[in-house]
Amino acid sequence: MIITQATLQDMDGVFAILRANHVSNVPEEEKKNGFVTTNLTEEQMKALIEKENGVTIAKDDDGKVVAFALAASWEFWSEWPLFAYMIEELPKFTCEGETLTVENSYQYGPVCIDKSVRGTGVFEKVFFASLANYADKYPYMATFINQINPRSYAAHTRKALMTEAGTFQFNNNNYYMMVCPTTPVEER
Repeated sequence: MIITQATLQDMDGVFAILRANHVSNVPEEEKKNGFVTTNLTEEQMKALIEKENGVTIAKDDDGKVVAFALAASWEFWSEWPLFAYMIEELPKFTCEGETLTVENSYQYGPVCIDKSVRGTGVFEKVFFASLANYADKYPYMATFINQINPRSYAAHTRKALMTEAGTFQFNNNNYYMMVCPTTPVEER
């Protein structure tokens, strides 16, 4: 398994996993196993890769993309209504006693893991590689998890050691605001 930052050549593989795990394509009975709600255009994905260096991927031994985690500055995400709302709400949340801002935090997610490699440790590898990728720029990472997505909540609290900073509502959905420092305490 190779964990690396995506290049433009990896876009098709990233989009394949994104489509397969998008809430609009996941049957109702399988949603308990996780889903994502974010859509990106090809131009947005290119910008995320080239300008933000924000797509961390896992490739299997055959070079197939089997997992990804997206991350970017709040400025990048600000065109999406949900993220614009989160930017307004950021000052209501803290991490390690510090109020979150667009200057001291960034938005992580979604993360998608192909069904064939779930439960193998790939999630943790992709998550922590993504986190390390932004550690020099931001002390804190933030994300949201839909409250009807227990698999994602469990993975992020148990395996990624994120904490729930609070909750918020948007577009008739209830979300957890999840946060974590980008650098472990012992490395600061």
